[in-house]
Amino acid sequence: MVPSLVAPRPDLDSAFAALGDPVRRALVTRLARGDATVGELAEPFDLTPQAISHHVGVLRRCGLVEQRREGTRRPCRLRVDQLSLLSTWIDDQRHAWNDRLAALEQHLTDGGAVR
Repeated sequence: MVPSLVAPRPDLDSAFAALGDPVRRALVTRLARGDATVGELAEPFDLTPQAISHHVGVLRRCGLVEQRREGTRRPCRLRVDQLSLLSTWIDDQRHAWNDRLAALEQHLTDGGAVR
């Protein structure tokens, strides 16, 4: 079995779970354009700043977003390095499945002969 299918990856688990929510995906999309405060992130939503703050907290805990202090502001920033980990895992899975499908196609092309 492929190790990435067996080994627990809590970093991936929490990030994928966080991205399962459409509001959090929208926040990640917005932060991909640049840093923003919770108030700025809340503007396009019919949600309170407290609700957005909760979603930002979930993204922060799984490592996808960081928040820093700039005087009285607390801008949020997307952690692209963490997104790269997710992308790498997805790419690894895609390659593994492409290899399996290519082997199946070759097996079927060869008439299903046992090797």
